[in-house]
Amino acid sequence: MSAAVHILLISDQAAPNLLPALDPALKPGEAVLLVSGKMQARAEALEAVLRESGVKTSRVALEDEHDYAKLENALLDVASSRDGQSIALNVTGGTKLMALAAQSVALAYGWSAFYVDVDTDEIIWLGKEARRQPLTQQLRLRHYLRGYGFTLAEGIERPQPSQRHNDLLRTLITQVGSLEKSLAQLNWLAQGAEDKKRLDVTLHAQQLDSRSLEALLRIFEDAGVLTVKGETLSFASEAERDFAKGGWLEHHVFRTVSSLTGDLALRDKAANLVVLDAGGVKNELDVAFMARNRLFVIECKTARMDKPEAPKANDTLFKLAENCRRIGGLGTRGMLASYRPLGEAEKRLAGALRIELVCGAELARLDEKIRNWVKR
Repeated sequence: MSAAVHILLISDQAAPNLLPALDPALKPGEAVLLVSGKMQARAEALEAVLRESGVKTSRVALEDEHDYAKLENALLDVASSRDGQSIALNVTGGTKLMALAAQSVALAYGWSAFYVDVDTDEIIWLGKEARRQPLTQQLRLRHYLRGYGFTLAEGIERPQPSQRHNDLLRTLITQVGSLEKSLAQLNWLAQGAEDKKRLDVTLHAQQLDSRSLEALLRIFEDAGVLTVKGETLSFASEAERDFAKGGWLEHHVFRTVSSLTGDLALRDKAANLVVLDAGGVKNELDVAFMARNRLFVIECKTARMDKPEAPKANDTLFKLAENCRRIGGLGTRGMLASYRPLGEAEKRLAGALRIELVCGAELARLDEKIRNWVKR
């Protein structure tokens, strides 16, 4: 059933309003957005996506979303100005009071009304029509992010590791404990080369005498990431330098996410996603994917975070939690994938912030961890 006009109640959550408005079976010609004062930015973001998709939009400003009589009057004005039009009310957004006032007017004017169950991908038609209707539209990352006021600064990257990279990743993940120290040295070398905008770096005597580092460099050399000649370590390219600096963990995480696409019905996925907010400020997401109409974000860290002199895990956790809230709304879920362990205090903080953790040896069971995380 497709109505010519959708009445949308604007709130912090964009997905419930976007899904039916973009669904081919339900897509309206016009969407009327009922917007409170503090939801103006959310309305602008939603309008941008709808207009881009060919849906005309108009906006009704709500004077006081806490005053039932004023809400009802605003809706009655909409109803009287659109008498005779085919209208469907989406009651999923807004406040409870907005939804009650809207349903009252919908009943009086014979509008259809529905609720969006984002967990089951269904529309629940209310009233006499009471039934469930599967949604056929599945939100992609670009539309979802636009709905929250973020745009892509660059194209979506979906890396495809080569077989030689895959063999290297398998070694790194299965030998977490023994490679930890030498990987920290390689990270430092790669960072030094990047800081100098070079692809080569000189190995010092202590590094040349390190058997563990020598063994690790040989593994990376076999994978074509770098070469070592005498005292000179040379990276094959900027991309391989980034890979050696810690990008390999992002590759492992993205490869694991990709392997679960069918099992978890993942809608869209990307690595190294750079998004811009309304002020032009960049935000970077290591790995992001859509599942169950929610955004899932995974932050990848190879740096040690359990020592006093190291970058604080607390900062990473707070930043990840804040990015999840801002970029994807309250339903967004975050995970920290760390090659090195976290302290007990940081683990408790992650639990309080509702950040999933996969650290150290747990990375070998990353597929299981992600599967349980998404299905929870």
